[in-house]
Amino acid sequence: MDNLVQFINDDELCGCDPLVKMAIIHHQFESIHPFYDGNGRTGRIINILYLVIKDLLNLPILYLSRFIIMHKSEYYHHLQAVRDTGDWEPWLLFILDGVIDTAQNTISLITGMKDLMIKIKSEIRQQLPHIYSQDLLNNLFNHPYTKIEYLVEELGVTRATASKYLEQLTEHGFLSKHKIGCANYYINQPLYDLLLAHS
Repeated sequence: MDNLVQFINDDELCGCDPLVKMAIIHHQFESIHPFYDGNGRTGRIINILYLVIKDLLNLPILYLSRFIIMHKSEYYHHLQAVRDTGDWEPWLLFILDGVIDTAQNTISLITGMKDLMIKIKSEIRQQLPHIYSQDLLNNLFNHPYTKIEYLVEELGVTRATASKYLEQLTEHGFLSKHKIGCANYYINQPLYDLLLAHS
C-alpha cells in the first residue's frame, strides 16, 4: 500500500496519461485487496478522486460501477490476465472504454435532467404560479423524492405550507404520494425513471 500511495502521488514515477495511470492504480488497489469487504467500491472511489486531483473532473460524477457491473466477467478476466501474463494493454483498453461509456452515459443523464427540469419549471409556473419558486424546483430535483421536512428546511416555510405545496404538486401530477411507515414521500416519477434508465 505504501508503494501504491507513493505511485499515486509522485508523477515522476510514471509519465503516462492520468487516465492510463488511473487504470493502473485501480488494478494495483484491487490486487492488493487491503480490506475484508468493500474493495471494489473503494477502488472506484479512488478512481474518481484521482481524476479530481488531476483536474480532469470538477465534480465526482464519473463513477465506473455501472460499466463494471454490466461487464463483470470481462472485468475480472482482464484483471486476472494482467497478473497471469503481465500484458497490460487489454486491461487499459477495457478501463478506457469504461471511461468513454460512463462519460457518455453521464452526459446523457445530465442533459436529460436539465431538459426535464426546464419542462417541469415551465409547467409548474403555468399551473401553480402562486407556489412556484426556484428553491421549490431545486428541491424536487435534489433527489427523486422529497418530504415535508425537506421543504420546511430548504424553503423556510411552515409544515402546513410545505404540506399544502406537496399536495398541490401531487394533485397536478408533478409528484406521486407514497406512505411508508408514518411518513409521506413524494416521488418525482419522471426523474426517478430517468435515473433508473441510466443506472
